[in-house]
Amino acid sequence: MRPATLAARRPGGEHIGMNRQTLIGAVAGAVLVTGVGALAGYRVMSGNSYVDVLSSEEIMRTVKTPREVCRDELVTRQKPVKDKHQVAGSVVGAVIGGVLGNQIGSGSGRDIATVAGAAAGGYAGNKVQERMQEGNTEQVTEQRCETVYDSKEVPTGRFKVRYRQGDVEHTVKMDHDPGSRLPVKDGKVVLTKDVG
Repeated sequence: MRPATLAARRPGGEHIGMNRQTLIGAVAGAVLVTGVGALAGYRVMSGNSYVDVLSSEEIMRTVKTPREVCRDELVTRQKPVKDKHQVAGSVVGAVIGGVLGNQIGSGSGRDIATVAGAAAGGYAGNKVQERMQEGNTEQVTEQRCETVYDSKEVPTGRFKVRYRQGDVEHTVKMDHDPGSRLPVKDGKVVLTKDVG
């Protein structure tokens, strides 16, 4: 039995014969090639492509923590005074001044000299005791404290990421380290962790 052929006529009336199996093979091959090409194109168009990450640096912030620092210092100060108004010096000075004034003159002049001597002696005794008290010092150790701040860098959990898309470099802040590449979906770089 002879295989069936399809005949076609050339414009001059000449018949061209084609084997049916050859025709089915050619059509099937064309359909297959078109389908594979379409599927590959669909995968390229709908699938994720990537851009390269140029750098990814964790963003840091400075935290200052206060603490108190104390040290002992040697301080010179006046000793506590028992007689703040220098009464003892005034009394002693008045007595000595009155005795000395009483030695001068006679009669009513002696009385005036005694009173004047007592007044001058009281004033002088007061000032002498005051100077003695001011010079009566002691050295004591006192604790002096101040607040100082310790600074340290801590991570913020965010990253400064540089990437290149085409010929253009971009810089973005992200909440995670993307690694060496970022996905691109529908022509846009995906900056979140989940790529749907």
